[in-house]
Amino acid sequence: MPERLTEMLMDTWTPLIILWITVLPSIYMAPMNQSQVLPSGSSTGLKRLTEEQRVLNRSKRGWVWNQMFVLEEFSGPEPILVGRLHTDLDPGSSKIKYILSGDGAGTIFVINDKTGDIHAMKRLDREEKAEYTLTAQAVDRDTNKPLEPPSEFIIKVQDINDNAPEFVDGPYHATVPEMSVVGTFVTKVTATDADDPVYGNSAKLVYSILEGQPYFSIEPHTAIIKTALPNMDREAKEEYFVVIQAKDMGGHMGGLSGTTTVTITLTDVNDNPPKFAQSLYHFSVMEDVALGEPIGRVKANDLDIGENAKSSYDIIEGDGMDIFEITTDAQTQDGVIRVRKPLDFETKKSYTLKVEAANIHIDPRFISGGPFKDTATVKIVVEDADEPPVFSSPTYLLEVHENAAINSVIGQVTAHDPDVSSSPIRFSIDRHTDLERQFNINAEDGKITLATPLDRETNTWHNITIVATETNNTLSILAKHNGFSRQKQEVYLLPIIISDSGNPPMSSTSTLTIRVCGCSSDGIVQSCNVEAYVLPIGLSMGALIAILACIILLLVIVVLFVTLRRHKNEPLIIKDDEDVRENIIRYDDEGGGEEDTEAFDIATLQNPDGINGFLPRKDIKPDLQFMPRQGLAPVPNGVDVDDFINTRIQEADNDPTAPPYDSIQIYGYEGRGSAAGSLSSLESSASDSDQNFDYLSEWGPRFKRLGELYSVGESDKET
Repeated sequence: MPERLTEMLMDTWTPLIILWITVLPSIYMAPMNQSQVLPSGSSTGLKRLTEEQRVLNRSKRGWVWNQMFVLEEFSGPEPILVGRLHTDLDPGSSKIKYILSGDGAGTIFVINDKTGDIHAMKRLDREEKAEYTLTAQAVDRDTNKPLEPPSEFIIKVQDINDNAPEFVDGPYHATVPEMSVVGTFVTKVTATDADDPVYGNSAKLVYSILEGQPYFSIEPHTAIIKTALPNMDREAKEEYFVVIQAKDMGGHMGGLSGTTTVTITLTDVNDNPPKFAQSLYHFSVMEDVALGEPIGRVKANDLDIGENAKSSYDIIEGDGMDIFEITTDAQTQDGVIRVRKPLDFETKKSYTLKVEAANIHIDPRFISGGPFKDTATVKIVVEDADEPPVFSSPTYLLEVHENAAINSVIGQVTAHDPDVSSSPIRFSIDRHTDLERQFNINAEDGKITLATPLDRETNTWHNITIVATETNNTLSILAKHNGFSRQKQEVYLLPIIISDSGNPPMSSTSTLTIRVCGCSSDGIVQSCNVEAYVLPIGLSMGALIAILACIILLLVIVVLFVTLRRHKNEPLIIKDDEDVRENIIRYDDEGGGEEDTEAFDIATLQNPDGINGFLPRKDIKPDLQFMPRQGLAPVPNGVDVDDFINTRIQEADNDPTAPPYDSIQIYGYEGRGSAAGSLSSLESSASDSDQNFDYLSEWGPRFKRLGELYSVGESDKET
């Protein structure tokens, strides 16, 4: 607390201390003017001066100041008084005139030539210019002669806290290794303050973290950022966003502040071992695979990145360590399994290997968290391939007498199919090695016979090549029954699927067309066309077409006859008992009224168009063409709005082309509460007197015609 109090006092009294140190010594140490010390014309005082005093006297100087101060950013109703110039030659009269020249003289600083008062006419910014050097001079007002030589002095602009700290180099980016211990250096930030660093605390900065805790910390005065939590894992969170604040006035209340951001990225270290995605892998390979060909891949995943994620693969156990090898794919970091030696399905059908993945670069700091390796089991199944036949010997040496008979057996070759299926083998001679066709071979047993006589004196040696071929890539189609009839079915379509022995097998489908043909007793094909069907019957193709044409003509005549007969039976005039004005539907039981829907089918009374709940509206558009309306004559400004609207309504009512149009709405039931009552004649038979329809003429002109039809006069009644 005492230190803080002293600091506050120093911040407050520093300007005054400087003033007394710089100004007061100039006052007390200034040489005294002889005219002020002694009366004018007194030689007695001059004689009393000793020789020693004459040596210590300085050159004549009449100014009592050397520098002044003015507060920056000061603004008031009147110019601010900076200070006063005064020389000891001034007796207090108005004969001395003060002149000011130098930086800002006459514009920024103005002097009163009588009193020597200097005023600042504008607001000053210390960050723009910290001090001004001016020259003062005192002259005789009447003669303008200098009373003493000119003297320079300085006006310093006193600082206030008007600038906030700024991070010029921000935003920042930094990295730190993951799993670092607490206090590990991350980076350093720097903020600048344009205020005076030697005056007060306006430029005294204190740093703090606004965001980023508790992961990182910052030293308040050096701005060094360090880690604050141990074992930060990159695999859990890789990037952190930290906000740093710099505050002046030593961080006290009222100080100005600035912020910047620091993006801190955790760099990777090898703290994670490789891990196989599965503990057991299954692969299959054809036995005839080429050496060095990859047969499968395994992958050990590592949460680390870069060099720390690289692993090497090895086969450490298994019955195929000398048959297979595993290498690392530098691009994908996969373990690629390849074949080192030929495979034989008939000898060994499967292998079991144990592979290991281990990190290449190990960090000694994390060796205790090891081992940085993992193992997995690989099972490899060898698939049978269709291998070619193998001869019992790669070469055969046969001896034959030159006078041997034709077709005599001179030797035999043997071969077998190494596959499990053991397919039959056919032998043949490569005729490119036997152009003269001097030898033959039995395709079934491989016996070689002579086809032409041999002459030792002509040719002592004969080199021929024998080819052994499996006979199962061929296809034989046999008929499962006899007695095929062309009249029943002429063509048979037989689909055939051909597939190979690959993994997965590839297949294709084809269709074999088999046609039944007429043959002789010797099996010679006689005919395979459509005409053969009708020949046994004794009819030609022309006769068959004529019969079909007659049948079609007969059908047309029958259809026309039936159509004419149906039109003839329809009456042209509607009978009286089918008058559409009254349709009476009779039922065997008495219904319960309109609400009774069980005694009869109410759908009979409904409109067919309304059964599905949709009654279409049939708008009737007028036949008249649209007649353009005549525009109204111009009216004075005092038009009656009511008359205007009524006129427009009357025009719309009389316009037959304007919507809405007249429409016919169909309903599926009879309405209730009609003022006209019921027009049905069902109840007329129950009345003792004839029904009178004279009231219809009273309903208006629309019912006039209906009244004439049904009204009964007195003469009619008598009749």
